[in-house]
Amino acid sequence: MPRILAPLLSAATYARWLHLVIGLVFVGVVLMVYPGVEGWSSGELLARAVPVDAALLGLAALVPAMRRAEGVQARLLLVPDREQDIAVEPARGWADRRRTAAWLVGRVVLGGLVGGASVLVPAAAFDLVARPEQAVFGLRTGGAGGAGWAPLLAPVLLFALGWLVVWAGRLQLAMAVRLLGPSPAERLAAAELRAERLLERNLLARELHDSIGHALTVTVLQAGAAREVGDPAFAAKALEVIEETGRRAMDDLERTLALLRDPGDPGDPGDPGDPGGQGTSGVPGRGADGDQDARERPGIDRLPALFETARAAGSPVEARVDVPSGALPGVLSREGYRIVQEGVTNALKYAPGEPISIRIAVRDGSLELRCANALRPQSARSHGGSPRRGGKGLRGIRERAVLLGGEAAAGAESGEWVMTVRVPLRLGG
Repeated sequence: MPRILAPLLSAATYARWLHLVIGLVFVGVVLMVYPGVEGWSSGELLARAVPVDAALLGLAALVPAMRRAEGVQARLLLVPDREQDIAVEPARGWADRRRTAAWLVGRVVLGGLVGGASVLVPAAAFDLVARPEQAVFGLRTGGAGGAGWAPLLAPVLLFALGWLVVWAGRLQLAMAVRLLGPSPAERLAAAELRAERLLERNLLARELHDSIGHALTVTVLQAGAAREVGDPAFAAKALEVIEETGRRAMDDLERTLALLRDPGDPGDPGDPGDPGGQGTSGVPGRGADGDQDARERPGIDRLPALFETARAAGSPVEARVDVPSGALPGVLSREGYRIVQEGVTNALKYAPGEPISIRIAVRDGSLELRCANALRPQSARSHGGSPRRGGKGLRGIRERAVLLGGEAAAGAESGEWVMTVRVPLRLGG
């Protein structure tokens, strides 16, 4: 019994009923403007009205905004399980217009039937209760003597009307999903938007991993070294390095939070669509007000400071950077810095104190990066002879390289851990 009555008591049923009755309004308005309908039979009225109604609805469907208006109304009143199943975009092509026309015709036909029943059935139920001796739907109840059972039909008719509304509402919703649902082009655009947002989240995750991970690694190493050495001068230098590293990490965190607050500004210096790393003022690294933009991402030119931090942490760095000034696109310079930063961080984490060799050069239309450091025996043993395999940092490096149209590799070679990256100067080449 609850399963039978629950749909009749659902708010969604009455919202869909209202949507169905609105379809009857169009029929009533059209009938009002038809001249001389008094003498027509029902057959003649349908034969003349249906073609004209269909033509008017087809013309209305040609207006692009009609699809959007119908979609908004269907979302509000048909109560779909998922709102995205019904599009709220204007018609973009003839296929959308044809589907909108079919929806309008189907909506008016179904609304007219349910609307007519919503008027006639309650009237008939009232007659069964108030005037049981009169004819109902063309049938006689049997006069005054046989009319005692007639009022019992009234709740049956109302119950049937209720379930007619339930099933008609469900049918109307299915029609809306089929005819007003997103087109293949809209589904593709939505999928591209989801992929773009996923890439943005992955980018922000990599940025935080690289910058904050590097800062924490340097901080731990400096603090540990200062405690072990016990030299006040060394401790002061270590604290200076920790302070500087912490400031850079705070800058990176502020930039990432700024991107989260305003991820869609194409003028952001960190946006891949701004290869030069220029803000809205046209000055690299500065916003519209001329102040240093907190969202500026470091590039290849900031590598010397990174190397000095590694040296201060106790790992000698031998770096050779053969990159002519202005030879790299902005996005390639920024991603190159992050790749090298992750390589240096891994070296400091897994082989602290060991020399780090960095080679960066532009050859044959590509940017080549190589970061190598000596392997510590205990590090290799603790990782089964292949340290750092499958780490988030190395995975992030490979993702950066692939997105830039290049490739990355990392592994043990002749007692060294070597990371190599090659990306084309022409992105996607």
